[in-house]
Amino acid sequence: MVEFKLFGILIRVEPSFWFIIGLLGLFSFGLRAENAILIVALFVLAAFISILIHEMGHALIIRKYKLPTQIVLSNFGGYAMYPAGILNRKQSFLVSLAGPALQGLTGLVFFLALPYLNLNNNYLPFFIFIFFQISVFWALLNCLPVLPLDGGQMLAALMGSKRKTAVHLTSLITAGLVGAYAFVAGYPLGAIFMGMFGYQNFQAWQQSKR
Repeated sequence: MVEFKLFGILIRVEPSFWFIIGLLGLFSFGLRAENAILIVALFVLAAFISILIHEMGHALIIRKYKLPTQIVLSNFGGYAMYPAGILNRKQSFLVSLAGPALQGLTGLVFFLALPYLNLNNNYLPFFIFIFFQISVFWALLNCLPVLPLDGGQMLAALMGSKRKTAVHLTSLITAGLVGAYAFVAGYPLGAIFMGMFGYQNFQAWQQSKR
């Protein structure tokens, strides 16, 4: 396990994060690359920086509201911890929005700056392009109105606690549609994740109707 602080915020990176992101990089690029180890390492580094920026977006807004927070990166992503039940709906919405907004904007800035960097190393443009792809994809994915993604959290903040049934139903329908598209388009991993989210929201929807 790796631990360090950034802007005074404790960050913990669990071994599962490196392992799963490494596997994802290996199957995405490494198996058909000449320099497999270097390509996978660049992918892992780009994913680490991008996802960390995402979680820092959450954490910095949480700290703005004078709440304690720390970041944990594990498995396919991470989360910024803070005490539950304190933020109001507007604050919760902004905390959820800050992660994908900062991540997507940072990725876009680096991509737009690429033609002006005059990079001689062939691997640096590759790194920036992968960083851009991960940042934009991750940000857009997290903006889907599906709990527990950030988009689902934003929807829940907008609709309030009295409309939990509608939030879970929206999450269920969206996860089903996106999962079906991922399956047809040949992205089984995306279909599996959306299936998991859909099942979780189906259970929560059933309970919220009682």
